Amino acid sequence: MVLETERLILRRWEDSDAENLYKYASDPDIGPIAGWPPHKNIEESRDIIKNVLSGKEAYAICLKTDNKAIGAIELRLPGNTDLANGVDECELGYWLGKPFWGQGIMPEAAREMLRHAFEDCGMNKVWCGYYDGNEKSKRVQEKLCFKYQWRSEDVDVPAMNEKRVGHVNLMTKEDWLKMQ
Repeated sequence: MVLETERLILRRWEDSDAENLYKYASDPDIGPIAGWPPHKNIEESRDIIKNVLSGKEAYAICLKTDNKAIGAIELRLPGNTDLANGVDECELGYWLGKPFWGQGIMPEAAREMLRHAFEDCGMNKVWCGYYDGNEKSKRVQEKLCFKYQWRSEDVDVPAMNEKRVGHVNLMTKEDWLKMQ
């Protein structure tokens, strides 16, 4: 499936995206704040495409101008998330390459993913979270009108071998429809 917005194409990850994935995911300002270590080489990025960015609703964020991957966005479906409980709930996760920060790209991509979740996937709740200090992720969720639910102390972040403070937000289908 391919999803489109005014400026973006959201499409499945391909093996040929490994170089671009590495270009952005190797930046120490990207992964660690989201809970994963910077990529060490293109082979690791290729492996991540095959084994992590391969979920049913995992998409590369690409500019329409060149269709090159500049970030990732995913609806983590039931069974693949700690936040969603029911079959009609999922979790939204995302990151964006640093050169593209501050251009409204992530809110645009996330808005389309919310539409997709509620209209195409039959979801009634979309959960989203961020760790303390990840102000950019927090801001995206505020722009999209997610509602704050709770704060958790000592959240395990296995990929970083540490514990953090986590914050959880929720968008219901009802709230989303009110904004349309």
